[in-house]
Amino acid sequence: MSAQQELQEWYGFNLETVEALHSDGSNPEAAHTIEYHFAGQDFDLLEKAAVDAFKAGFEVTDAEELILDDGGTIFCFDAIAERKLDVSLINQDTDKLLAIANKHGVHYDGWGTYFIE
Repeated sequence: MSAQQELQEWYGFNLETVEALHSDGSNPEAAHTIEYHFAGQDFDLLEKAAVDAFKAGFEVTDAEELILDDGGTIFCFDAIAERKLDVSLINQDTDKLLAIANKHGVHYDGWGTYFIE
């Protein structure tokens, strides 16, 4: 899949997720804590991605080590921002964060947030 195709898939995910949250009644005017997820097998590369995410204005969590079902190990962290549930803002974040992930050879794994009334 090309980088542009991957970006378009994430834009579709962003739209679908925001619409689902709105239809469930999450407050569209409230700032939501958006957690953008990163993962990789090389801690050093993941750390470089975290530094770039921080430089891009995101709060960054400490990396965690996870053991997979197959016994493998991955490392992950979240880049966090306070945002309204606005697709254009989330798409802008996706542009920045996917570019950071691709630059460092780590996996961008989408985002999540919590319902706010």
